[in-house]
Amino acid sequence: MSFAETKWVWLNGKFVPWSDANFHVSAHGLHYGSGVFEGVRCYETADGPAVFRLDDHLQRLYASAEVYGLEIPFTREELAEATCELIERNHFSSCYVRPICFYGSQSLGLHPRNCPIEVAILAWPWAPYLGAEGLQNGVRVTVSPWKKFHSQMMPTTAKACGQYLNSILAVRDAVKRGFDEALLLNAEGQVAEGSGENLFIVSGGKIVTNDDRHSILLGITRDCVIRIARDLGYLVEARAIRLHDLLTADEAFVTGTAAEVTPIREVDNSRIGDGMPGAITAQIQKLFFDAVAGRALRYQHWLTPIGRASEVAV
Repeated sequence: MSFAETKWVWLNGKFVPWSDANFHVSAHGLHYGSGVFEGVRCYETADGPAVFRLDDHLQRLYASAEVYGLEIPFTREELAEATCELIERNHFSSCYVRPICFYGSQSLGLHPRNCPIEVAILAWPWAPYLGAEGLQNGVRVTVSPWKKFHSQMMPTTAKACGQYLNSILAVRDAVKRGFDEALLLNAEGQVAEGSGENLFIVSGGKIVTNDDRHSILLGITRDCVIRIARDLGYLVEARAIRLHDLLTADEAFVTGTAAEVTPIREVDNSRIGDGMPGAITAQIQKLFFDAVAGRALRYQHWLTPIGRASEVAV
């Protein structure tokens, strides 16, 4: 990750230089994590840069904001246009995009009733989250000692800033112990998700993932993979995933905007399958990358070419 190439930030309706995109240290969101955000990718295609599933990401941003009582003072169309112009202004052909909305500076009481709502969009070049080698050869993961919080503790289907402290604890522990990523179990002892990814397993040619009954964020890339797998003719089942299911699976992989489609080769030093990315995982991964690059015509509607943000459905 490098912010050095980013020259412009969109901040509350204006484009400002990176060095001027500042907030006060008393911002409510800084102290309590009272904000929501999205992670979006822009990919280079033969027809120029295009943002992947921008409308779906913005829809989830507004849904998350509603859960936390954040009334975003801009329309989805305005944020879509700002996203595309930001990418243009920074001269990026591909990048990661982070829209964020949070309570600003007015009061540090727990109830943010008088705090203004701040909205920003950042963009920067970001390689695959778990590394190019991980995409090709798979990653080593560990089951975290930290549990994923239950939906009755915090809304797991909202993508909120403070909730990611749970993920930070898990991934720091995993890296400290020599692994690439962590998997968190839920309160029932089932596998929930990675620190920033959803989980899929493949057993006997059938693909299994879990859903919002199992304390996960419903990922946009997760939805893509379900559609791609079914279009390829595979049966996809949504149910609880036990640790035994994962350890005895033929293949396993994680999905996310940052991680894209990354195979898992080991879980706590136990190989998944033969310890190499499986054929079904590779097939899904290939079609996913064809889709984001505009090479798969049936998924062209997932792409918003830069300069055509006004066409985003609202």
